[in-house]
Amino acid sequence: MLRQTRPGWSMIGWCALGAAAIAASFAPLLVQLGYAVIAVGVIGMAHGASDLAIVERARRPGFLALYGVVSLACLWWWTAQPAVALPLFLLASAIHFALEDAPSGTLTERAARGVSLIATPAVLHAATLRELLVIAGGPDALVPGLVTAMTLIGGITAGGLMVLAWQRRDVRLALGTLALLIFPPLVGFSLGFLILHALPQTAIRQERIGCRTTASYVRAVAPILLLAFVLAGAVGALLLRVDASGVRALFAAIAALAVPHLLVTPWFSGEVQQAHLRAA
Repeated sequence: MLRQTRPGWSMIGWCALGAAAIAASFAPLLVQLGYAVIAVGVIGMAHGASDLAIVERARRPGFLALYGVVSLACLWWWTAQPAVALPLFLLASAIHFALEDAPSGTLTERAARGVSLIATPAVLHAATLRELLVIAGGPDALVPGLVTAMTLIGGITAGGLMVLAWQRRDVRLALGTLALLIFPPLVGFSLGFLILHALPQTAIRQERIGCRTTASYVRAVAPILLLAFVLAGAVGALLLRVDASGVRALFAAIAALAVPHLLVTPWFSGEVQQAHLRAA
């Protein structure tokens, strides 16, 4: 049996995240951006830091090479053509969440979970999300229609997931969906991402690489995690020259680290083959 963090510490952590989310929701955009950086870029990044550890040793050179190429290509694409990169990144993220967050669920549930994490923040905060996506690089002509579609789809999927959470007495699903729905987009996505995706996946990765506690897992992935922080910081510093708000830097840094995690890791870790076996 693998031991997780102590329940007391876990509860304190969740309370701190929730209290910080509430406080950030009433604060300026810069504070909300800081919350997103900590939640997504620090806490949430831990599950992806074990990407190398779950790849067979013989395949690691090829994995690292392709990981780096995809990351650099993504960064170049984001700086050169953000209007194209942004919607494709949102689509790739939705597919990734759909595949990982409900691996044994029906196709409808998986699609709803993937889409909801991206679209639900638009339901009550369409104007704010529209502004964020434009700053992040979305084209002025495309963003209004995109946000309108996200509002409609997000409302449908969030409603369906809340019904599902009620039927299953699934507190995690209910809280994650409510976070996406209620809080402003940067805060809501960050908290929903942690509740529904990042922290459950961290627990799965912890078990997969044989770490008995969360602390031992963090120690095991610390070198890769530190490198990810350095790379994300470098990307952010580079793009702050283009956009002083920091929003585009946040999106680009997340994309440069997330896209290889979404596209490269499954092919080298055997997850694609496992997904085919589950589907069969």
